Amino acid sequence: MERLLLIDGNSLVHRAFHALPPLSTTTGLPTNAVLGFTRMLLKVLDAEQPAAVIVAFDKGRATFRHDAFDAYKAHRPATPEDLRPQLALVKEILESMRIPIRELEGYEADDIIGTLCRFGEDRKMAVTVLTGDQDALQLVSPHTEVLITRKGISELERYDEAAVVRRFGLNPPQLVDMKGLAGDPSDNIPGIPGIGMKTAAKLVQTYGRLDEILTRTDELPLRLRRQLETYADQARLSRDLAAIDRQVPGITAEDIEPWPGPDYDRLLRVFTKLEFKSLSREIVDRMVRPESEQAVTVYAPPYERAETAEQIRDVLAVARSAGEVCLAFGGSRASGLSALGLAAGDALLYMPLPPDGSDGLEVLADFLADETQSKLTYDAKEAYWLCHIRRLSLAGLAFDTTVAAYLLNPAAGTLKIEDLALEYLQLVLPPGGEEALPARAACLRRLVPALQARLRAQEQEDLFSRVELPLTGVLARMEMAGVRVDRAQLTRMSEEFGERIRALEEEIYTLAGERFNVSSPKQLGEILFGKLGLPKGKKTKTGYSTDARVLEELAGEHEIAALVLEHRQLVKLKGTYTDGLAALIDPVTGTLHTTLHQTVTATGRLSSAEPNLQNIPIRMEIGRRIRRVFIPGDTANVLLTADYSQIELRILAHLSGDTALIEAFNLGQDIHARTAAEVFGLPLDKVTPELRRRAKAVNFGIVYGISDFGLARDLRIPRAEAARYIENYFTRLPGVKAFIERTVREARDRGYVTTILNRRRYLPDLFSPNRAVRNFGERAAMNSPIQGSAADIIKLAMVNIDRRLAAGGFKTRMILQVHDELIFDVPSDELCEVAPLVKKEMEQVVRLDVPLVVDLKVGNNWYEVRPLEEVTKCLSYPK
Repeated sequence: MERLLLIDGNSLVHRAFHALPPLSTTTGLPTNAVLGFTRMLLKVLDAEQPAAVIVAFDKGRATFRHDAFDAYKAHRPATPEDLRPQLALVKEILESMRIPIRELEGYEADDIIGTLCRFGEDRKMAVTVLTGDQDALQLVSPHTEVLITRKGISELERYDEAAVVRRFGLNPPQLVDMKGLAGDPSDNIPGIPGIGMKTAAKLVQTYGRLDEILTRTDELPLRLRRQLETYADQARLSRDLAAIDRQVPGITAEDIEPWPGPDYDRLLRVFTKLEFKSLSREIVDRMVRPESEQAVTVYAPPYERAETAEQIRDVLAVARSAGEVCLAFGGSRASGLSALGLAAGDALLYMPLPPDGSDGLEVLADFLADETQSKLTYDAKEAYWLCHIRRLSLAGLAFDTTVAAYLLNPAAGTLKIEDLALEYLQLVLPPGGEEALPARAACLRRLVPALQARLRAQEQEDLFSRVELPLTGVLARMEMAGVRVDRAQLTRMSEEFGERIRALEEEIYTLAGERFNVSSPKQLGEILFGKLGLPKGKKTKTGYSTDARVLEELAGEHEIAALVLEHRQLVKLKGTYTDGLAALIDPVTGTLHTTLHQTVTATGRLSSAEPNLQNIPIRMEIGRRIRRVFIPGDTANVLLTADYSQIELRILAHLSGDTALIEAFNLGQDIHARTAAEVFGLPLDKVTPELRRRAKAVNFGIVYGISDFGLARDLRIPRAEAARYIENYFTRLPGVKAFIERTVREARDRGYVTTILNRRRYLPDLFSPNRAVRNFGERAAMNSPIQGSAADIIKLAMVNIDRRLAAGGFKTRMILQVHDELIFDVPSDELCEVAPLVKKEMEQVVRLDVPLVVDLKVGNNWYEVRPLEEVTKCLSYPK
């Protein structure tokens, strides 16, 4: 039996809007309702496999029900501003999916669905109604089922006749009689005062229909009889308001037409505009399945194969004469480079990697290592790795689409070439197989100019060519070098942590008076707040919170809280680091190879994963000790660390132009002591360590847009006192206040903020109607130029240092970047040349209104590094 799917568009759009958090494109166009609606639609289409689909919408606010009852839905709020533009976008998606839309002045979507449902039943079709409105349950029949949205956009509840009876004890047509008696607050249908759903259901169960009930009121108790007789007309009106009109004029059986399926090419263009990258990928996957009946234009231009040494030599000669070549690298980190897609001039080729030792591989190796040959590719860092595993060098990189797309939109999420081809060229690339590599190489010829034009329009060519593009090679070399780990030290530390964890558990059991799972928040809460009666804090779904902040506050009340905090810290350190790192060490070299992500964070900062070496907790001594396991790669080497001193505050001074901040840094003053003097109105020599600590919290809090509430919480002081600190700060440092206000104002005008090297971060949250989201956007607007500029500076320094080390023929390797710190593995005999080189490059990488200062430390492991001047007197700039 063919299935007809009828969808209440308004109901589902509103459901999606309220179920999903605010989402928007980089230009600020809200999209949460569109995304949620589309996901629901695709899910139901997959499940129901309908022969025909129609979506109905309300049209206008006035309907025949308003003519009968002025107050009908009168309490409904106006459509939210963020939802208004999304209704048109939903309809654009439906048009792209070739799904008919029906709407009629004076009628609701329910009425249109009810009428179409009747026609579908007449045709002997199985009808499914999808809605969030339970009014539609009156349409359920032997041929019609209703799917009601339950939780968010993910759960649906199916109603047939039996399900309606189980839920209400009534047949579907009787539901309108029940509403005639009980009313419906959601639609402002009055019903009869004093009669609720249970009473109404019992009356309908007993007498069948409303009219029958109203003719037999003498059989009812006196109070109920009086209510029914007094409000009989109101009951009939309420029933009529609740009843779906199944005879809507202008809706005909001809409206039900076979659904041809989506216009995928058009749908992809809409998804691209809305920046629905995961949905675009999903749609592409659907289109290219062998069983798919929908046609899709896959970009797979004809290509030739080059396998013999002679063919490879000819191809590379063409590439050299063309001046630049587009390369798609195939393979994995397990086996290395396996094949190439190559586009140069008019040539497009697939080249399986020649066998080791062959003439073909030697020719290819020379070509890849040739710095004078411009190579355009995507995910260049991975290409460096694939070549490295096959003992090949890669040089001459001229463009990386992954990095370029990241600069253009750092919040884009996925940057795969398949997604970029869809977004910029509306091309669908083959998902795999031999033809994928030539298609990607050919795509690069068109994609690179498109991205270059965008970089030029956004004035980001310099940031791309000076910093981000060369950084791909720097990061690849750092990952390949890795950092050596003292496995024996790591094992001892893990055993020590394990013993301390067990000892802590016994102490906790003694204080609790019983054994329990210390790692279970629920069981811990029962001990702390139930058995021990400690003060309760915020409540969660599973009980009262036992998070770190709560435990810190309870530590003064009972010793057990401090022990639990220490237990948690040790369990995390052991699981994540002492045990977790051991599993990731290369068994042959004893080296960890972290992945340094260049294109993940919105601010431009690098991030680290597998393992994350940037998140080792160093505020606690026990966390800092983990750094002891990181050692030089050779016993004759040392670790050199180079750390920017207070770089974010120095950038704040430069960007804000605040005279007091600039003066403090130029005079080499202790910035936190100077801030304390300004905030507390004291001479500099009267600032105590405690006041300096508070000023430090204010300094870094201002950078991150902290509120008086947040500062009060961090310093454990009254909120009014925290507010006074912030007010004093801005009074004494007016340039900072003016900078923050100017930055937020310009971000609202432009939709983005920029850094000193013109890195952009788009901030659609600034335009959210949700105050909390909007406040987050403002904090991001304040902080992103500072954090992003710090990222610019250290990245450019890394590129310059890498170039200097290579030019000088040094064996020193840059092995880690952790926030504002670089770590080098340095042969001891190179230290006196490398240390000043690093310091000079980092401190002179850009010119600010205040000096950049780098602290150098050296040691036999990362934990025991000491200031360089304590170890050697060789620190002087090379001539």
